[in-house]
Amino acid sequence: MYKAISKCPICGGLLRVTKLKCAKCNTTIENEFSFSKFESLSKEQLAFVEVFLKCRGNIKDVEKELGISYPTVRAKLDEVINELGLKEDNEKQKNDEILDKLERGEISAEEAASLLRRNN
Repeated sequence: MYKAISKCPICGGLLRVTKLKCAKCNTTIENEFSFSKFESLSKEQLAFVEVFLKCRGNIKDVEKELGISYPTVRAKLDEVINELGLKEDNEKQKNDEILDKLERGEISAEEAASLLRRNN
């Protein structure tokens, strides 16, 4: 069985499911059904989401599980967020980046506080 595609290979528009069939009794239902947001994710993005959920969102655990760096985990997470249409506002994203730098020891608490005040 093939994974259903959710985007038109010709124009890139969203596809709709129009027919469902029961594998057990062969009942067929025809109508227009929509895909979930997750159908737009690639196989690689879905695999990343599965690992992310398995690790309960702990980025350090995701790093270990996938053998990739912190920036790569964040980039993959941002890619999924964008694909799902869940993009955060820029101010919150900038604040998160500042806090991430603080957590990694790249900036001091005073520098972080100053940058956060400037953003807000």
